[in-house]
Amino acid sequence: MSYAFPPGGLPDQSANPEGHAVFTPAYAVIPANTQRDIVTSFLPGWKGMRMWVLARPLSGFAETFSQYAVELAPNGGSDAPEVDPESQSVILVANGTLTLNIDGAKHVMGAGGYAYIPPDAVWTIWNDGDAKAEFHWVRKRYVGAEGVDLPEAFVTSDQENAPVVMPDCDGVWATTRFVEPTDLRHDMHVNIVTFQPGGRIPFAETHVMEHGLYVLQGTADYLLNKDWVPVGPGDFMWLRAFCPQACITTGNEPFRYLLYKDVNRHMPL
Repeated sequence: MSYAFPPGGLPDQSANPEGHAVFTPAYAVIPANTQRDIVTSFLPGWKGMRMWVLARPLSGFAETFSQYAVELAPNGGSDAPEVDPESQSVILVANGTLTLNIDGAKHVMGAGGYAYIPPDAVWTIWNDGDAKAEFHWVRKRYVGAEGVDLPEAFVTSDQENAPVVMPDCDGVWATTRFVEPTDLRHDMHVNIVTFQPGGRIPFAETHVMEHGLYVLQGTADYLLNKDWVPVGPGDFMWLRAFCPQACITTGNEPFRYLLYKDVNRHMPL
């Protein structure tokens, strides 16, 4: 399995600047070829890091989450990575090795490693290796519910979780679910969706959940509102609530993406 990550660098002066980046009232597309060195961000309290901010709450658009792609140099990391005590996190390692410590429990994670970190956790993250490490980081402020406990932290991997095949699709569409959909402690899901070559979403999904979709592998034509957009490894899509969506895979390898959605809570009035 491969896990795409921003390419960094800078195109040479012969490159055509016209690309397929799109920002509309219903959706945005941030292609991999726009995720370059000159658009990185840095955070206080970190050593040897840089990151690409792919999503942040915007009024009237996607409002519930932020999403980063974080690069750590050797010996880079933080003993205080989260500044919002109400924020929960999901981390997916794209490349390299990370040492994650959650409430005193140490975890060494390689490519495909996945962690859920609840809002009450004390955690650190470091790259103890000799090569850079890269990870995707999704953050959401936790919304509690009366009588519902906080979720517990857990660390697993893409490789340890068998994809669940969707019904009536001949096995070409599956979802790797790291949290049971009926576990009401969780108010967000961050899954990996996989389509085998020839697979598709056979209807225009239209629903209340906001989405962040980071393409990890493969290619597809993706329906966003009324537009079909070609996407590939490293492209990021950002969908507001009720934006119609579907996809048709292209190419000869699986099409996989990291999918965020907000779930299991009343709509604020």
